[in-house]
Amino acid sequence: MPIGTLNGRDLLLAPSILAADFAQLGAQVQAAEAAGADWFQADIMDGHFAPNISFGPLVVAALKPVTSCLLDCHLMISNPELYIDEFVAAGAQHITVHAEAVVHLHRVVHQIKEQGVRAGVALNPATPLSVLDEIVADLDLVLIMTVNPGFGGQQFIASSLDKIRRTRAMLDRHGLEEVVLQVDGGISARNVRVVAEAGATCFVAGSSVFKHQQGIAVAIEEFRQALGTPQRADNE
Repeated sequence: MPIGTLNGRDLLLAPSILAADFAQLGAQVQAAEAAGADWFQADIMDGHFAPNISFGPLVVAALKPVTSCLLDCHLMISNPELYIDEFVAAGAQHITVHAEAVVHLHRVVHQIKEQGVRAGVALNPATPLSVLDEIVADLDLVLIMTVNPGFGGQQFIASSLDKIRRTRAMLDRHGLEEVVLQVDGGISARNVRVVAEAGATCFVAGSSVFKHQQGIAVAIEEFRQALGTPQRADNE
């Protein structure tokens, strides 16, 4: 069941396992699923495209048997086309590549789709939305990065809200209501409502879920409350 709804759209929470305790990864993923997580995001970094190294297909394969949630692999790596088959074999049901890391974006998007999984394209904060003009109709997901990729726990870049609004307008203009508009970076229960109001429908949250002082279930309940009953207008 979606973590919330707004303007007739389902809202999805996708905890990022990068922030989990890897000594208890399976148990933490199961706890998050039981508390209401919709997807899990695997943030894959290679130390080249992104200035950090995280993990690879083996971790995705290890998670596949312990959760029924969709596994969303965000490839923050150079030459992602070389590794798509491995992540699909590991259990990825959704693969997102960065426009900045791909020379032939159309080819790579369709390489993903030909594997029978959903395809997404991510844009870094300084990458213009116009990059998507010729490919958006082929996508299942657009990911707007609200921090620069590489590390968890960063602060949400406030100017990203306008980019999210413009992305929503682009999707609506093309009649692409089914395309997921995902955001990643600095998302917490404190700001998720305004991000949803800007038009996002899927929220990647790492530290604010797995490092919450009161635990995973409390963290996800705070997201649910933040995305719950629509706020009343001042004149109501």
